[in-house]
This record gives sequence, C-alpha cells and structure tokens, in this order.
Amino acid sequence: MELKGRIFDIQRFSVHDGPGIRTTVFMKGCSLHCPWCHNPEGLSYTKQPQFFKEECIGCGSCCGEHSVDKAGVCPANALQVVGRDISAEELLFEILCDKDFYGDSGGVTFSGGECLLQYEFVTEMLRLAKAEGISTAVDTSGAVNWKSIEATLNYTDIYLYDVKCATSELHEKVIGTDNRIILENLNRLDESGAKIWIRIPVIPDFNDNREEIDKIAEILSKLKGVERATLIPYHTLGKNKYETIGMSCHYNTEQRISHKKLEEYKEIFRKKGIFTE
Repeated sequence: MELKGRIFDIQRFSVHDGPGIRTTVFMKGCSLHCPWCHNPEGLSYTKQPQFFKEECIGCGSCCGEHSVDKAGVCPANALQVVGRDISAEELLFEILCDKDFYGDSGGVTFSGGECLLQYEFVTEMLRLAKAEGISTAVDTSGAVNWKSIEATLNYTDIYLYDVKCATSELHEKVIGTDNRIILENLNRLDESGAKIWIRIPVIPDFNDNREEIDKIAEILSKLKGVERATLIPYHTLGKNKYETIGMSCHYNTEQRISHKKLEEYKEIFRKKGIFTE
C-alpha cells in the first residue's frame, strides 16, 4: 500500500525553520495543545472545514453548512478544507521544485502540529530527501515515543526541539501534560550525537520570568549537542485562524515581551555558554 502523509501546508522560502532557505512541510496532528498555539489548524489529525467569512458572497451554495463535504461547492473559495493526504512521491516532487533555492545550507524541514506523530511517513520523506542531496530538519515538541525520533536519526541533519518550560507541574497545569517524556527524549537525542537547535516560546503568565528561564538554561547547559537556543516572543499572528476552523482561542492576553526583557533572558543563556540569536 502506498505510504501517505496528511499535511496542512507547505511553506516555501522559509527562513525561520532551520539554516538557510527552506521548504517547511506542516504535518497535521499534535500531541500537545498549547493554549497559545499559532497553528491551531495543525492540532487535529482530522480534516477540517475552514470558513473565511470575509470571502463569502452569500450565494447559498453551502446552505450555511460549513462542512468538509460542502467545501468543494463554494465558488468564492470561502469554504476550504484544512488537511490533505499526499504520497511520498508527490511531496518529493514539491520539495525538488525548490531545490535550486536551497544553496549550501538550506533544505526541507518537517514541522506541524507534531510531525513525528506520522513518523513512518516523515522518515521515508527524510530518506528520499537525503538521497537527493537535500539537507533535512525535524521540528518537534519531543512529546512522542522515543522510537518515533529514533527512526529519523539516520536521515536528519538537525533537530529543532521545542522546550516550553523546565518545571513539570507548570507544564502540566497550562498544557495539560507533564514534560517528563520531552526532557527524557531531549537527553536521549543529545546522547545520540544529534545536532540540536532549541526553540523556546516566551509566553506571558507562563514562562516569562527569570526563574523559569534560568531553569531551562541550566538544563540545556548540560547537553553537548545543543548548538543554539532561540527565544521566540509571544505573538498573536495565528489568533484569527481559530474562528475560521470553529475553535476558540483560550489565550487572549495582549501582553508583549519587551525587547529589553528578551535580551536579558538571552544573556542568561549566554552566561551558561549557550549561543542565542
């Protein structure tokens, strides 16, 4: 049977998902449900209707029924489907179309959602990309079985690994599950000799304090494969997506992380010998 994966987007000319210019493939489905998620359309593996009310011309073709089945009849394309199944061959063709732009450092990154929930498909895509001489990256929360990460080791040049906080109780309170498996997998990944870039979202009323940031930096300082840590300030760029897929955004703070505070947090990592951008 032909191996297929379920994606919700392919982003070209991406410059924030690993080194160089990259094609980022967003896989559908996630093992975490962070309340500030800016890709809510990637949380569920299920295909979903997405309705853009500002595009609606009131033609009545969908009869007000915003379902996956009705998406194909909308002449204004106001009703769409989030999620499509794609074969490894089809996706490789999409990636190869961008190969001339990758240069010496760019390549393909698999993200999500949590891409390693579809690890068999992602592993095959990584293998095919490497066979074409394309650099590969995996963007993961680490909230998966170790075997899902282990399967990708031989075909992945760099891991973009999310660390949201160090305190297990805080992680469970806000995100709904503790971070034990995340930190265990990070240690095992480090022991495997992998190249790791850490990504830390800095979120108001969650990890936006020196104590929590220092704890994260202390954990990372003990790892030998961590090449850098990127602190990502909280933003609301994905907030409007929630309504389009019939969801509510449960993180509505308008607080912002100041540039000064972000630089102070970065200095905590630098003092522990961790490069930050």
